[in-house]
Amino acid sequence: MDQAIIEPSAIVDPGAILGPGTRVWHFSHVCGGARIGAGCSLGQNVFIGNEVRIGDRCKIQNNVSVYDAVTIEDEVFCGPSMVFTNVWNPRAAIARKDAYRPTLVRRGASIGANATIVCGVTIGRYAFIAAGAVVTRDVPDFALMAGVPARQTGWIGRHGERLALPGGADGDAACPHTGERYQVRGGVCRLLDDSL
Repeated sequence: MDQAIIEPSAIVDPGAILGPGTRVWHFSHVCGGARIGAGCSLGQNVFIGNEVRIGDRCKIQNNVSVYDAVTIEDEVFCGPSMVFTNVWNPRAAIARKDAYRPTLVRRGASIGANATIVCGVTIGRYAFIAAGAVVTRDVPDFALMAGVPARQTGWIGRHGERLALPGGADGDAACPHTGERYQVRGGVCRLLDDSL
């Protein structure tokens, strides 16, 4: 696929940049300032704001709105109807476009269906946000987050498998699917021999 594929009912405003092989499904709207990488899928009824950057090979599922000041790196999964915000204290009668708080979703992260990402946070590489979770603070790389507000419940590998690591303690573990080795030291999880 050398060019983006846009369903006839979708609206892609002039000026938007879509990478090769990116597909925009029915009833979606991509604003003119958006920059979207190659090989992405924007599901039905997706909205992408002007000041949004999306990397390569991302999947933005049905009914997701990605508002201004959100940056999504490569290979991120945004589950159906999950929500990004960009203003901490919105009011209908008060314009706060100068108060947008940037949100960053790092490479390989997954955000489950109906999760809410409150603006101003960074979601670490390959983190996994459970369905329905409400993220109100930064999320470490490889963290598994669940609940309202979201709390860390474990660690997860690049393949999406839970790692057998003790909560709140240092340790080492292997992904049960790939055998990749992970190490936690001082609350930081890293992939050993990480070439990313």
